[in-house]
Amino acid sequence: MPREVLATSPMGHPRGSWPAEEQARQFRAQGIPATVVAEIRSDRYLVVVPDQGGES
Repeated sequence: MPREVLATSPMGHPRGSWPAEEQARQFRAQGIPATVVAEIRSDRYLVVVPDQGGES
């Protein structure tokens, strides 16, 4: 099952993954369990809600 993407940031950003990490921190502060993953195909960092794994 696909993860919900909340935000994206380019991998080529001068600050690396920091912008995506900052966005994830803001979502977590709002109670949304956001995390950052690297998507190589699109050359972007994705801020996502992890798959909870509870669905059949």
